[in-house]
Amino acid sequence: MTNPPQNAVPDWDDLLCAGTGPVQQAILDLVRTTREYVGYSPELVSGLLQTPEYAAAVLRLVVDLYGTPDDIEAGVAARMARAQYIGQDGRTFHVLLGEQALHTNLGAPEVMRGQLRRLLDATDLPGLSLGIIPARARLLVHPGGGFSISDASRVEVEGYGGAETITDQERVALFRKAFGLLEASAVYGRPARDLITSALTVS
Repeated sequence: MTNPPQNAVPDWDDLLCAGTGPVQQAILDLVRTTREYVGYSPELVSGLLQTPEYAAAVLRLVVDLYGTPDDIEAGVAARMARAQYIGQDGRTFHVLLGEQALHTNLGAPEVMRGQLRRLLDATDLPGLSLGIIPARARLLVHPGGGFSISDASRVEVEGYGGAETITDQERVALFRKAFGLLEASAVYGRPARDLITSALTVS
């Protein structure tokens, strides 16, 4: 099994006190050291695939909720930098989105339209496998919340209460199993593009 990445995401509370920039930089550092990434995001577009405008809308909600320093521009810059690693030097990225992520309203309508167009373009990116779980798909596991797995050995989970890094291999294996079960309900390629296009026509 691949060894866990050496970069450890610092304490969530400490990072938030410094603003969104340090949080996003810590995640960027983790992505930079990851060779095999899988991520599941049921209600929002994955940070790997966000446009600057969509990312700013997401981080605005974070700043408003936690009362962190308003350094959204720095947070967006670090978040946008993640995408450069997709497919770089043989890296692989497998992202699952819930269909709801295509419809969750963040920012003005033009922000959502731009984000959906970005997703359409992303379906052709080398090194990226983008699946979408249709809203009416039969699920084989409770949908749960979003998470990401780095090199099959480390899980990051975020929620209202903060972020958790999981390296205990029994717990990591549970998330890997959950991802596999979620993947079984997802569509890829043309069916995924059709779901994005459908959302784009009503955005």
